[in-house]
Amino acid sequence: MDSPHGAAVKAEDFGLKGPRGWAFRGIGLDAAPGSLIAVEGPSGSGRTCLLLALTGRMKPTEGHAEIGRHRLPKKMAAVRRIAALGPVPGVNDLDQSLTVAEQLREGALLQRHYGAPIRSLFRSRAERRATAAARIDAALDAAGLDLATLPKGERTTVRDLERLEAVRLSVAIALLGSPQLLALDDLDIKLSDTERTEVWALLRSIAARGITVLAVCSEAPADAVVLRTGPKEDGAGAGRDADAKAEAEPAAKAEAEPAVEKDSGAKKDAETGPATATATENDADDTGNDGNDDNDDDDTKGADDALAEAGRA
Repeated sequence: MDSPHGAAVKAEDFGLKGPRGWAFRGIGLDAAPGSLIAVEGPSGSGRTCLLLALTGRMKPTEGHAEIGRHRLPKKMAAVRRIAALGPVPGVNDLDQSLTVAEQLREGALLQRHYGAPIRSLFRSRAERRATAAARIDAALDAAGLDLATLPKGERTTVRDLERLEAVRLSVAIALLGSPQLLALDDLDIKLSDTERTEVWALLRSIAARGITVLAVCSEAPADAVVLRTGPKEDGAGAGRDADAKAEAEPAAKAEAEPAVEKDSGAKKDAETGPATATATENDADDTGNDGNDDNDDDDTKGADDALAEAGRA
C-alpha cells in the first residue's frame, strides 16, 4: 500500500440545505494534512451530510471547502478520487453474504475498474495478481485485521464478524485505494469503551502514516481536531442524516454495479488493490484527467436538490 501525503481540509461558511431545512451551516475548519478530525455531535445533527459533503458525495449550497488542492463544490469529482469512505452505514455497507476474501476481491475489482492507472493494464496477469495480493496484505496490516484470527480465516462470512472486525475490514478496503482522506461514520456505534479506544488508536496510526482522517462520533478524543454539529435553527435536524444515507445508498450501489461481474469467476480475476468506488459525474475529468474538471458541477442546483446530489455522486 502506498503512503500518500494527506489532504489538508479547509472550510469556510460551509452549509447544505435540503427539502427539510439546513442539514448543517456555518462550518469552519482548517486542518493540516495528516490530521485526525472528529465530527462530534448528536445523531441527526447533520454529521453524515457534512462527511459526505467534505468527501465530494453531496453538493453544498453555501460557502466553500478545499480538500487538498480541490475546491468544493466546483471539483467534487476530483475530491472523490482522493477521499475514500470507510464504514458509512446505509451508504457503503459490507455485503453480509460474502466471505471476507470475497469482499476484498470485490473491492479489488472496483479498484481495477475505477482507480488503477492505465499502464497497469499492460502488466501480465501474474504480475497484476501479485501486486494486488501485496496491496491487500499491506492494507490489512494497516487496518490491524489479522485474517488468521477470524473463526474461519479468510472464509469467514461478513455476517459473522464482530463490529470491530467489520470496521477494520471496511478501513482496509478503503486504504487499498491509497486515499489522501479517509472518512468514517458512526464510529462509536455498537462498540464497547475498550473497542472505541482500539478504533481511535487505529485511526491515529493511519493519520501517522500521513493520511488525513475524518471520523463522525458522539464524543471526540482530546487529541483530535474537533468539528461540532448541533441543533438546527429551523428545528428540522432530526432524521436528516438518515435521509442523507437513503439518498447516498443508491449512488454507492450504482458505482459498484458496472464493475462487479455476476459470475464467480469475475471475483477470482480481481487483480488490483481495492479502493473507493468513485462514481462518474457529468464531467470529462472522470475519464482519468486529474485536475482538469473546472466545469464539474458549475451549475448551482436549487436548495431542494442538494440532498439529491448524492444520488449522482
